[in-house]
Amino acid sequence: MGILKGKTAIVAGAGAALGAAIVRRFLEHGASVVAGGIFGVSESDRLRIARLDPRDPADWDGAVALARSAFGGLTTLVNTVPDAGRPGIEQTSEAEWDGTIDADLRGAWLGMKACIPAIRAAGGGAVVNTSSTAAIVGTGHSAAYHSAMAGVLMLTRTAAIEYAGENIRINAVLPGPVDPSLLVGLDEGVLQTFLDMTPMKRVGRADEIANAYVFLASDLATFVTGTGLVVDGGFTAA
Repeated sequence: MGILKGKTAIVAGAGAALGAAIVRRFLEHGASVVAGGIFGVSESDRLRIARLDPRDPADWDGAVALARSAFGGLTTLVNTVPDAGRPGIEQTSEAEWDGTIDADLRGAWLGMKACIPAIRAAGGGAVVNTSSTAAIVGTGHSAAYHSAMAGVLMLTRTAAIEYAGENIRINAVLPGPVDPSLLVGLDEGVLQTFLDMTPMKRVGRADEIANAYVFLASDLATFVTGTGLVVDGGFTAA
């Protein structure tokens, strides 16, 4: 407990189950948090709520300004993925393709673009993006989602190299089969296929996935950058 004390984080996508779990874990471990995209939650001395559509640069600027005014600066960015988008090649419309790429890949880029100057001004910190095992394992489904997740992973790697000399670590978490409440539009049959291929024979819970973000944002990971941390119950190993 307390391994994030002194950190200030923006968590995008906090209205979804995974983002909300990350916010809880960060608060439990001592961080101050600007939670984006979550409503109906009471603010506290270490929690502020921000409007944050990851596709909107103005919302990102507002979240950074709130972190500075409420907590004096920003050390940490967490990008979570609000949109899965599961159709195949022929079933995906141009609007669906653009929507998934915009929310998942462009949103991660816009978040880093807005937050890294503030993290630099704080003397350094960490970015934790959300990718997926879909970045490294094909399924024959979800063309736009796979493409976006692979893009987020490579964006993470190249940004890690770009900012390594500025004490800014940039990593990604790659969840595998997870609780259906963390997913948008995943067919139950597809989920069962994933479970059949997972050695632990169960889905990951939101709190288990959130722990990976805590580690990568903390000073326990000071020599970790450019990595994709797989949290998948052995799915990719199998």
